[in-house]
Amino acid sequence: MISGAPDPVAPFSHAVEQDGWVFVTGQMPFTGTANDSPYPEGIEAQTHQVFANLERVLEGIGLGLEHVLQARVFLLHFDRDYTAMNAAYASHFPAGRRPARTCVGVSGLARGALVEIDFVARRPG
Repeated sequence: MISGAPDPVAPFSHAVEQDGWVFVTGQMPFTGTANDSPYPEGIEAQTHQVFANLERVLEGIGLGLEHVLQARVFLLHFDRDYTAMNAAYASHFPAGRRPARTCVGVSGLARGALVEIDFVARRPG
């Protein structure tokens, strides 16, 4: 568990590492560390907040976005929010160094979030 990262909404760890591979649990757009903290309004703000929470987890284990190799994005309203989420998402990675990514529409996310993102990262050897 990472100090300063949002409390989990279920029984899981913020990140698990094995042989340099780091699997970061999907983060929600909580604005605080309590898992009942409010979410910001709108998909862009929620996407940026999810990144802030993911970066907090990565920093807690001595890594950053430059170590992310793969991302999965889960969208509650895929057709409505895909374009705006992509704009917010893209602002967090340099154009020449973006991770592989999957984005799927889902029927629900914890606490009514619009977006959740998880990562797979690799610790430099």
